Amino acid sequence: MAKSDRPLDKWTTPGDRPLNWSARWSLTSRILAVNIFALAMLAGSFFYLDSYRARVSEERTGQTENDVRMIGRAIAVVPAGARQALAAQMAGIDGARLRVYDPAGAPILDSWRAGPITYQLRDPDTEPWKKHVARFMDRAFDHIVGADPIPEFVEPAVDDRQAWPEAQAATTRPGVVVSSHRRAPDRTPVLSAALDLPGIGTMLITNNVRDITRIVRAERFAIGLVVGGVLLVSVLLSLFLARTIARPLRHLAIAAHRVRLGRAREVVVPRLPSRRDEIGMLARALSDMSQALRRRIDAVEAFAADVSHELKNPLASLRSAIDSLTIVKDEALQARLLDIVRDDVMRLDRLITDVAEISRLDGELSRARFEPVDLGPLIEGLLKAREERGRNGEVRIAFARPYMDTAVVYGDGSRLARMIENLVDNAVSFSPPGGLVEVSAVGIEDIVLVGIEDEGPGIPGAKRDTIFRRFHTDRPDDDQPDRHSGLGLAIAKAIADGHDGTIEVRDRSDGRSGAYFLITLPRPPKP
Repeated sequence: MAKSDRPLDKWTTPGDRPLNWSARWSLTSRILAVNIFALAMLAGSFFYLDSYRARVSEERTGQTENDVRMIGRAIAVVPAGARQALAAQMAGIDGARLRVYDPAGAPILDSWRAGPITYQLRDPDTEPWKKHVARFMDRAFDHIVGADPIPEFVEPAVDDRQAWPEAQAATTRPGVVVSSHRRAPDRTPVLSAALDLPGIGTMLITNNVRDITRIVRAERFAIGLVVGGVLLVSVLLSLFLARTIARPLRHLAIAAHRVRLGRAREVVVPRLPSRRDEIGMLARALSDMSQALRRRIDAVEAFAADVSHELKNPLASLRSAIDSLTIVKDEALQARLLDIVRDDVMRLDRLITDVAEISRLDGELSRARFEPVDLGPLIEGLLKAREERGRNGEVRIAFARPYMDTAVVYGDGSRLARMIENLVDNAVSFSPPGGLVEVSAVGIEDIVLVGIEDEGPGIPGAKRDTIFRRFHTDRPDDDQPDRHSGLGLAIAKAIADGHDGTIEVRDRSDGRSGAYFLITLPRPPKP
């Protein structure tokens, strides 16, 4: 398959963006951060409480202003002697205190003198600890939402009109209600409103509307319960996710680290078979990768042992021939020894070349740029070059060339040529003089089949799985050893595997003696 030329960051895949800003955060920290961020958005509902409190205060202020107008009209129409009783009765309805000052500013009417005291400012120092906690939360709430400071309400030492700014303002604006919002010592709101009454004086109503504070605190408590419950659930869910995600990933990372160190012969990577999510897929992929790596290491060790063994044979023969040359005087025998030396050198050269080829084959295929390759012209050119170099000897080769673009595969042309060359060379080497090797290539649906058929002795079924092993050879003793390293078929199979293809050995379809190698390669994906 084709490999991209663009280098990728080790933490990204194509199409992903690197997480530079959070690369140092652990997965548990990220899970907690996401959940707490969502919780912080929910906690933003506390800001709604500030606007809710403001609306309630505005409604109560408007109600107080309406009460001032209504009571003012009533006082203006009743006789002077009945005004005190009327004031006490009207003020007692809303729990307010009603006062009237004459044009000079002196008090002439007070609802508390003719009736009961309707409210009482409380000293916070005398209240229980729960109230202190509530006021602390009030201050914290005001600080969080950035509420505007509210002036404190203090009863004047001398009760006259000049002590009340709203009453003073009302005298300059006849018929207009002037109101104010202040805060009692226990942080409950005190609303006041003043109205100038022509011919009578200035009327002032004050009221400690404690229910506003109770309503806001009750709403805040309800929101606090919701936020606290969500916080608890978020933390528990975060810990659950961290346990089900971060812990398995940590175990996989530890196992991968042990694989990297290579201190244990077999490192068990947990496969997590019960998980069907991405972590389960990752666990099984890492387990398969570690097993494949172990097989690759074992294969490399076995290959190194095989190479050492194969090199020792021609080296031993070469050493023996060279040692014999120093003591043999017969020229004919010396010539035979020199032929042995020459054959051993050629065998070593071919062996080293093939070992180097198969050693770097996997790496080269992983870096190769695959492209569409038409096997018809490729095989035709390969066979023509063999014939020009005399590589076929007395063996004939017939090729049924397919139509143009009907046998196109996706791969590396030079490697595909080497694969077919090795198989043709194997077929020629086993064919008798005058024998015929038939090569064919045909495209069927989404695959391309390449067949190589010879007239040699054939391959028994028990040996068909072993012939592709490295350094495996099963040739007559009189065959030329320098021409065959036992790696040709192994190289061909490695190239086929690198192209997502297969090679299998069958009997000839006509029942005659010989072997039939069938290569199966996938066609390029349709655009």
